[in-house]
Amino acid sequence: MRFLLLLAACLLLLTVPLSSTDAFMGFAVTDPPFASLTYSIQAFLWWDHGFAGRDMDWVQLMAFSHVKQTFAWEDIELAPNEFHFDRADQLVGELEAKRLRIVARLSDAPDWTHPGLTGDFVDAPPDDSALFGRYCGTLAARFRGRIDAYQIWNEPNLAREWGNQTPNAAGYVALLRACSIAIRLADPDAILISAGLAPTGNYDANAHPDDVYLQAMYDAGFQQYVDVVGMHAPGFSAPETDPAAGAGGHRFFTFRRIEDLRRLMVANGDAARQVAILETGWTTDQQNPDYQWFAVDEPTQARNLVAAYQYAAEHWRPWVGLMSTIYIAAPDWTENDEEWWWAITTPTGYTRPSYIDLANMAKYCGDRVLPARDPSSPEALGLVPVYPCS
Repeated sequence: MRFLLLLAACLLLLTVPLSSTDAFMGFAVTDPPFASLTYSIQAFLWWDHGFAGRDMDWVQLMAFSHVKQTFAWEDIELAPNEFHFDRADQLVGELEAKRLRIVARLSDAPDWTHPGLTGDFVDAPPDDSALFGRYCGTLAARFRGRIDAYQIWNEPNLAREWGNQTPNAAGYVALLRACSIAIRLADPDAILISAGLAPTGNYDANAHPDDVYLQAMYDAGFQQYVDVVGMHAPGFSAPETDPAAGAGGHRFFTFRRIEDLRRLMVANGDAARQVAILETGWTTDQQNPDYQWFAVDEPTQARNLVAAYQYAAEHWRPWVGLMSTIYIAAPDWTENDEEWWWAITTPTGYTRPSYIDLANMAKYCGDRVLPARDPSSPEALGLVPVYPCS
């Protein structure tokens, strides 16, 4: 009997795919919405100031296929049911002409949607989620088949992104639900991504940790309203750093914090769903104390960004699909803005070493690989067309 039990156990092991030993269960992702990897960068093209075309050309030269761009609700629906699409129409057409695909971030609620909220905050949910659903559906209907994916809100686990109110995962899921249903009715092929969450150790009225908040989203059933789970991976340390070695003992102070959140997905029976890294980057900040303590120099920023994509390609495919760098700089940023130091370009036209190295690094998209290129090659210099793998 003992021999038969041992034989049965051995036969069972032979029938289990070797990939099932992967703690992240990448083998469960059998119908990924994004090629792994899909290369993206966040840009600020809405207020042109004469630089939007240059910035799109920069993305083209990088051989990145996607641009993440905010389609701010407050810039489009200026009053209830008063939609202004002139700039959106122009921008979508310009990106299409450049063969760049769009990840639209939907956020920035107009003041008229939350008249009772006052004070200094980045964003706030509307009093009525149905208003957001109407906006999402109207936008998706107008650009059906022309916008690849929608990121629905940003960092709702921070009070400053939630009207200075205590973060509320169930409240965010209600907002997500309204938007998701509207987009799926208007454009069923669009990819829906949940909001990226801010890595933080605070658990108070100002912020909730990303893992705690994500679990609360699962408890509220958010996964039925998205195709991809959004995450943020800012670089507090070198990308290969184990989360157990995070600064001050905090796991969220690592690029590989993503692995903790993926394990949480697996624990909630959601291994078949893909992840989108909506923000990743390293700051070179020498001015703002809140960021200066973990700043790196420009060569290290370049090294870490390339290594981050390499690490994801080697360890996180296919469960990580989209991976979006921050940022192509906004035209009005100055050194007083902390975002200026994260960017891989500057408004004045300087491309940091990180831009050059990201442009020329090898790129891994599904079964296709674009080899690394010499910085003096015709492709790198823009003398011949550059086609991303996507």
